[in-house]
Amino acid sequence: MNKHIIILGVSLILYSCSATKQTSKNTTQILRDNITFLIQEISTDKTYGLTPKNPVEVGGAKDSEGVQNERRFLNALAGPNGERISYYRAGSCCPVKSDNDPFGFGSVMLDNYRVTWENSKDTVSIYINMYDSGKLKAPVGFTIK
Repeated sequence: MNKHIIILGVSLILYSCSATKQTSKNTTQILRDNITFLIQEISTDKTYGLTPKNPVEVGGAKDSEGVQNERRFLNALAGPNGERISYYRAGSCCPVKSDNDPFGFGSVMLDNYRVTWENSKDTVSIYINMYDSGKLKAPVGFTIK
């Protein structure tokens, strides 16, 4: 009985925030320096990076640079008035479809980072996909460093 409840619980967690993304992208990212991506645009889409259904796609996992690319993206951001941000990885969540799944199952997990800055009232969750690579933009509410 308990085994069935655990399996059901794990299944619900894995599929509860599943994104609807259908195609994988492989855009080449541009470095500003070794620890920062060059981002030139702020998104007008209020869901970009702020929901699991529309994650930031930094790529790099196939070259063992996925985590580094996540940090390169975050290092390019600033608070709404140019404030220096701080962030930490809150964990993995939310399976999304990807042709770049290294295990061949057709889906990958996103990483969730919690971001804050001086005098902010709360932290903001940013969802990042290290398996696919798309055009990088700052999410709504952020500026570019």
